[in-house]
Amino acid sequence: MTVATKLLHGTTALLAALPQQKTNGASQMGSLRAPKLPAFLTNNPVVNGYPWGGQKTAYNTDSYYDAPNTGVVRTYDFTIARGLVAPDGYEKESLMINGAYPAPLIEANWGDTIEVTVHNQIANPPEGTTLHWHGQRQQGTEAYDGVPSVSMCPIAPGKSFTYRWQANPHGTSWYHAHYSSQYAEGLWGPMVVHGPPSATYDVDLGPITLNDYFHRSYYDILLDVMGTDPSKFRPASDNNLINGKMNFDCSTANSTAKCTNDAGVSKFQFTSGKTHLLRLVNTGGQGIQKFSIDNHIMTVIATDSVPVKPYDINVVTLAVRLLLSEAGHSVAQRTDVIVKGTGKPTDVYWMRSKLSTGGCAAPANQPLALAAIYYEKANTTGVPSPNSTAQIDTTDPCANDDLSKQEPSMKMTPAPSPRIITMNVGVGRNATGNLEWTINGQTFRGNYNNPLLLAAKQGNLSYASHPEWNIYNVGTSSAVRVIINNNTPTSHPWHFHGHEVSILAAGNGRWNGQIVNPSNPARRDVQLLPANGYLVLQWPSDNAGVWPFHCHIAWHLSAGLYANIVENPDGIKKVNVPSTSYQVCRDWAEFTETNLPNQIDSGL
Repeated sequence: MTVATKLLHGTTALLAALPQQKTNGASQMGSLRAPKLPAFLTNNPVVNGYPWGGQKTAYNTDSYYDAPNTGVVRTYDFTIARGLVAPDGYEKESLMINGAYPAPLIEANWGDTIEVTVHNQIANPPEGTTLHWHGQRQQGTEAYDGVPSVSMCPIAPGKSFTYRWQANPHGTSWYHAHYSSQYAEGLWGPMVVHGPPSATYDVDLGPITLNDYFHRSYYDILLDVMGTDPSKFRPASDNNLINGKMNFDCSTANSTAKCTNDAGVSKFQFTSGKTHLLRLVNTGGQGIQKFSIDNHIMTVIATDSVPVKPYDINVVTLAVRLLLSEAGHSVAQRTDVIVKGTGKPTDVYWMRSKLSTGGCAAPANQPLALAAIYYEKANTTGVPSPNSTAQIDTTDPCANDDLSKQEPSMKMTPAPSPRIITMNVGVGRNATGNLEWTINGQTFRGNYNNPLLLAAKQGNLSYASHPEWNIYNVGTSSAVRVIINNNTPTSHPWHFHGHEVSILAAGNGRWNGQIVNPSNPARRDVQLLPANGYLVLQWPSDNAGVWPFHCHIAWHLSAGLYANIVENPDGIKKVNVPSTSYQVCRDWAEFTETNLPNQIDSGL
C-alpha cells in the first residue's frame, strides 16, 4: 500500500510525527499557522482606495505595461546556506534561505520597488549562486534578473549582492536559484505582487506550491543526467509536495539517512459560504502537476501574471489540462483560482496534486501529493470522510492548456508583421556520448566569468565566434514571433524572461498557421511545448537586453536547452548596470582563481 493510499483509506487522525521546525525549518507554510494575505499591503500611501490608484483595473490596464510608481521600497535580507530539513520525513541537507523550506514569501504592491540583499554562505563545499525573480519584467534593470553568465556573475561564497527592481507585473510568482540546478535542492520561494484582480474574493490563502521532490543532491542527479548512461537521463522524483509537505514510506528509502514515517501533510482552512483565492505555483524541477480539490469547483482568474476573464473549470474539452475541477501546471506555471466554500462548517476534504507520468512526462516514484482542507468548525486532526470524492481525470498527461478559454481581461492584439524565427528542438549525444539538448542543432554553455549583458553594455557583440551561447539577435524589430518545433518525445515548459508573451498556437505535429483567439490570444511567461508538437509565441520587442529563452525543466536546461534573445543592441548600452555588478564579477574571478567550479552542465 502506497503512502497516498494509506492516507486516503486511513481512519486515524492526521497527526504529524515531526514538528514544523524539523520538516520545514523556519517556514510556516503548510501549517494552519501560515498567515492569510491581505488584498494589498497597507503600510504605504493609498490613492482612491488602492496603492495603484482607484482607476486601474484588470480590465483597463496590462500588468506588465501600466505599473504605477508608488515610491515604496520593500526590503528583504536573505542568507543562503545548507541545512538539514525533512519535508516528507526523509532528512537531507538542502539549500535554504534564512533556514526555511520553502523559502520566505516576497510580498509587495504593484509598482513598489523590491530590494533583496543576498548573502552567499554556501559551504562544504562552497558554491556560487544567484536568484532569479521569475516573471518580473525588469525593464531597464536586467542586471538584477539573476542569471549567471548572462545578466551577472555568480555571487561568490562569503560575498553579497543587492537586487533592486520594480514590482511589475502584479500577480502570483516565485523566485529561484539560476545557478546550475540548485533550485531542485530547495533554493526557491513564493512571490506575490498585489494588484487589481479580475474577480473578487473573500479570503486570500496565499501561495500553494506544488513540487516534485528529490532525496538525492542536485549535483549527484546532474552527474547522471549529464553522463553517458541512457538509463539515468530521466531521474525519477522521490515524492510530490504541497507547500513543502507530504508523507513518505521510509521502508522504500535507498539510503541509511534518518527517516520518519507520517511526517505530516499540509493543512488549509476554508469558511462556509466564503470565496477563497488559491495561488497555485509549480515550483518543481521537472514534473507536470494536476491539481484538484475534492467536491469543489474552481474558477480561474489569472494564468501566470495575466488576469483573465473568469471561467469555471468543470467542462471536459479535448486536449486540455484545465478541466473538471482539475488544473494542470507545467513547471514554473502559476494559476490563480477562486474556490467557493460549499462545504458544511464541520467538513474535511482532500486537496490533491498529481504528477503526470508516461513517455512524454517525467518519472515519479510517488506522484500523488495530498493535503487536508478543514472548514471552520472541523476537527483539525480529522481525516476526510469517504464523501471526499476525487475528481475524475480523463486528460492526456502531456496535453496543453486549452488556449481558447484563457482570454486576458485586458485585450491586446499581436502586431501583424513580426520578425519570424523558427527553432527546432532536438536531443542527442555528443562525441563523448554525453546527453545534450539542442536548438537548431546547437546546445548552450555559459561562461560564468563573462556575462553577456555586461559585454553587450560595452558594445561587444562578437557572438558569432561563440556558437555555444546560442544568440538570436533580433536587432530593432518591433515584434518577434518564434515557431518552436519539438522533434523529441518529451514535453517542455518554455519560459521567456522579461516579457509578456502571446501564445498564438500549440499542438501536435506542425503548425498550420491558425492562431487561437487572434484578436486577444492567451498571454503568459511559461507555456508547454507538446511532445512531437509545436508552440508559437509572439511578443513586442521593447525591452533592450540579452534575454533567456529556455525550457524550464531543470535537467533539460542543464543539458543546454536554452537560447539568448538579444533585443535592441544599441539600447542595451543605456541599460543600467550598477557598479556592484562589476564588483560581483571581480569577487567571482578572485574566488575561481583558487576554486575552479566543476561546471559539468550548461551552468544554468
